[in-house]
Amino acid sequence: MNPNRQRAATFIAPMQRMGQSTVRFRPNPNRVRRALRLLPLPLSIAVCLPAMADDKPLNWGLCPATEVIPAFTDAPTPVPGQDKAAASAEREQQPTDIEGDQLLGTTTVPQYQGNVALRRGDQFVGTDKLSFDTESGNYIADGNVRYQDASIRMVAKRAEGNQESDTHKITDIQYQLVSRRGNGDAESVDLQGAVGQMHRSTYTTCDPSQPVWKLSAPEIEVDNDEGFGTARNAVLRIGKVPVLWAPYFKFPIDDRRKTGLLFPQLGMSGRNGFDYAQPIYLNLAPNYDDTLTPRYMSRRGLMLDNEFRYLYNGGRGELLTSYIPNDKLRDMDRGRVMFSGYHNVDSHWQARANLAWVSDERYIEDFANRLVGVTASNLQSTIGLYGTGQDWTAGIMADRWQLTDYTLNESALAYNRQPRLYFNWDKSLLPWLETGVYSEVVRFTHDDINFKYDASAGEDLQYTRNGLTQRVYGGSRLDIKPYVSFPISGAAWYVTPTLAYRYTAYQLDRGLADSIRSNVLTSQGVDVSTATADQLRGNTSPTRALPIASLDAGLFFDRDTKIGGKSFLQTLEPRLFYLRTPYRNQDDLPIFDTRDFTFSWGQLFRDSRYTGADRQNDANQLTMALSTRFIDQTTGKERFSASIGQIQYFDESRVTVTPGGAPVEKGKSAWIADSNYMINDRWTLGATYQWDPKYKREDLASVRARYLMSNDGVVNLSYRYRINAGAAANATKEERTLLEQADLSFLYPLNERWSLVGRYYYSIQDSKPLEIIGGVQWDSCCLAVRAVARRYVRNREGELNNSIQLEFVLKGLSSLGQDTDRTLRRAILGYNRDDLYLVPPSNTGATRDDYDPNQIP
Repeated sequence: MNPNRQRAATFIAPMQRMGQSTVRFRPNPNRVRRALRLLPLPLSIAVCLPAMADDKPLNWGLCPATEVIPAFTDAPTPVPGQDKAAASAEREQQPTDIEGDQLLGTTTVPQYQGNVALRRGDQFVGTDKLSFDTESGNYIADGNVRYQDASIRMVAKRAEGNQESDTHKITDIQYQLVSRRGNGDAESVDLQGAVGQMHRSTYTTCDPSQPVWKLSAPEIEVDNDEGFGTARNAVLRIGKVPVLWAPYFKFPIDDRRKTGLLFPQLGMSGRNGFDYAQPIYLNLAPNYDDTLTPRYMSRRGLMLDNEFRYLYNGGRGELLTSYIPNDKLRDMDRGRVMFSGYHNVDSHWQARANLAWVSDERYIEDFANRLVGVTASNLQSTIGLYGTGQDWTAGIMADRWQLTDYTLNESALAYNRQPRLYFNWDKSLLPWLETGVYSEVVRFTHDDINFKYDASAGEDLQYTRNGLTQRVYGGSRLDIKPYVSFPISGAAWYVTPTLAYRYTAYQLDRGLADSIRSNVLTSQGVDVSTATADQLRGNTSPTRALPIASLDAGLFFDRDTKIGGKSFLQTLEPRLFYLRTPYRNQDDLPIFDTRDFTFSWGQLFRDSRYTGADRQNDANQLTMALSTRFIDQTTGKERFSASIGQIQYFDESRVTVTPGGAPVEKGKSAWIADSNYMINDRWTLGATYQWDPKYKREDLASVRARYLMSNDGVVNLSYRYRINAGAAANATKEERTLLEQADLSFLYPLNERWSLVGRYYYSIQDSKPLEIIGGVQWDSCCLAVRAVARRYVRNREGELNNSIQLEFVLKGLSSLGQDTDRTLRRAILGYNRDDLYLVPPSNTGATRDDYDPNQIP
């Protein structure tokens, strides 16, 4: 006799004699796992059919508070927050308790009757009657069969089977998921070891009182060892209307991925026509997979998209490709290739690559659904090895730029850095002494310019190549900037003097050096056509060296105050920043990667007004700034903040990007002011303003307002205005205006089910809309429907595209149609309320550039 079975029998006999009804024993762990694995199959359909469900946050607030299957009062109380894997591991180490009102039968065939309950960890089985043949392994649970664990709760009419052959049959089943929302039923389940069949089963996340949608299948076969199920003749119904039929498909029942079809995407637009995409997922290996997506656009033809992903202990990567043969709108083959990935060499070094290529200059504009696709004029590809330590960062990398604006030529591209090496080190030697160095070596190259016809050539030839080319010369640059800083501070003050020395040297191609020389002579009024050869000969090895001194000082004052009966902590924070840099003539230096910074609050406290190392401005200037904050002492929230600052130029700053350019005149810069006011937890106001006292004009104005509704609604209103800094002083307002825009967006719930969404993004300067969105949303316990109409700028000529997006969100299953959620989250800040509070994680990888010699240490 099996020793475990004998042990069970010896425990049963004394209990029978004493009239008790409780037996505790530890049978074979494998057998116990079979005995209590009564219903993995209803869970299988619930786990797998929604396997492709979206990661979007779902609103279950419209569902009834009552549960489909109420919790069993005699079942173990679930541990809050415990997942299924943890519960399963814990139960393996625990015994099985069996209880019942009466114990009848014999020692070999005990029979429990009345409130029979089996407990093991989080598992519970209850029934009216249970008999078990210890010799044959047959068992029968009859009447009010109940099962519950950390993930599922179910009731059935009858369960029977054999423990030795591991065969089981359960009939008339209803189940409800515990770990997430979902319920359904099945006529019967047959189990044979790890393989089982479900007959006439259903799954839904709807409440039985609101059966909006239901997925049903006459037969589902599940293989727990292989980790997949096979459904035949599955039907998805919305209401009583069948909307999807699948004669045969496989689906995963656990975390193991399986090859198969994903849900399609449908759309309609004036640009592409009818748009249908069918993703096909290929599970190639545990650590890499592929998604092939044929996409049909009635106005363009068939496109093939592909996404290949890989993952290993030291890194990961993604390769995206697209190809459309003979695009009917462009009459050409088109495509793209994009790769991003990284490899961790060790704890300090990481190799990274972000590569991008498109077949033509209109590709991004044609296949982008956002305004950024219309305005993007280039693609950047980078590859490199980057290192970081406690006090240092270093790297070697290369990049290349590709033109993606058909109205421009290669002269609009930045120089390629091929390669670029940098090393930065900074360290606090003493509490009052910091030192460091920024260093960089770069080789700059540039694609030759292939000129295009202009508008005078006619519409057919405009923006096509005219066959004329021009070589663009490059060069190399070394930039080193050591510094020493003396930070001294107290509880309410700080003073930080800093002294730096910057040395920059070049090795230029002869053609570039001579071109720079010609520009210098022209700016000096010399006719280059009459200049001598020696005058026209440029310096191929120019250098620049100069010291940079700064003094940063600030005070902190605070006081308790009351406004409207509320207690606040008010701060007053004056700050002075003095910068002194001698003048060096830099007209013979090239411009590789340098431009003026946009004048802003941060620019008040930098030691250079230029990006890059090709220019270092002379300076004798003092920044004066003042900030204040009001902090609610009850909640700790910052209710109001305001800052204002200005630069006083004691001398004219003569260094310019181009020879002969306008210097920064002696006097005062524009005033910069910024404020934010949280009126209450609903209303937030913000404004940024720049006023130039010299020209008595506003250089920048930005006003922002947001209202948060109690029912998750939101309204955003903003206005932006900025002048063109390069416009002439006597230019008209229209000529000076770089942009002037107004933006209104909202999510307005009409009631708990219906809501309106919209955006009106308007260019006041151009007197035309940039994007208009209008839509309606309907929500229920388990189904949401979004219909969105969109009109937006689709190309650089300002032509508008119309599109209609319709999405059905079967909560807990998946969504059908286009991804309206992505469109609305981009257009309406606060559409997903979490977007207002989440701070993007710092990126130590792909887009980090650690060399910034113009930043104050």
